Amino acid sequence: MPPLADPSRALLFLHGGGYVSGSIASHRHMVGQLGVAARCRTLALDYRLAPEHLYPAALEDALAGYRFLRDQGFAPAHIALCGESAGGGLTVATLVSLRDAGEALPACAWLSSPWVDLAQTGGTMQTKADVDPLIQKPYLDELAAAYLGDRDAADPLASPVHADLRGLPPMLIQVGSAETLLDDAVRLAAVAGAAGVRTTLDIWPDMIHAFTLFYQQVAAGRRAIEEAARFVRAQTGGT
Repeated sequence: MPPLADPSRALLFLHGGGYVSGSIASHRHMVGQLGVAARCRTLALDYRLAPEHLYPAALEDALAGYRFLRDQGFAPAHIALCGESAGGGLTVATLVSLRDAGEALPACAWLSSPWVDLAQTGGTMQTKADVDPLIQKPYLDELAAAYLGDRDAADPLASPVHADLRGLPPMLIQVGSAETLLDDAVRLAAVAGAAGVRTTLDIWPDMIHAFTLFYQQVAAGRRAIEEAARFVRAQTGGT
């Protein structure tokens, strides 16, 4: 809880790492900075990882995290659901699952470099391969296999670019132009927009995958976090 945080507003964060790595420790600094900038409480979730825990274990944990916040008295209109990379895809899957269960949805979603197509069919998997220093298709294929087991990569709760997104809350999607996952963000924005979801797609020139994680070294990462924080404040009723 940052010093100036509004105790009635909360941000639930789902970390990246391809569903097999990453933790609340690896992302703590960024989540803390986002909470300071958004002036709200933050909960980073240590969801179960593959290959020990296959899909949909991570989704089950994300749903439990949101329901925990509800049980603690946070109103849905005062909750932001946020995720980076695999956590971004998990964020969208969580929203779809909550909607389908008839539960009240959080106020908004912030997605940083979301991975939403576990079959890696986006065109930038090839066109950005020469400039992306972090993420390549063979690596993502290995991660997807570890997470999915024998499940189909087209499952809309595993690859929410294939999901029906009608009725979801406003989304801010941030992505770098130097990412092989650029097309994941672009296609997600198109699917969400076509479904009537208020969607902002923000493509940052020359930025790499999950560049907000490096905000201490990269000025664009700091600016992106500030923009995300303004979005969260506006959508959750903050000042």
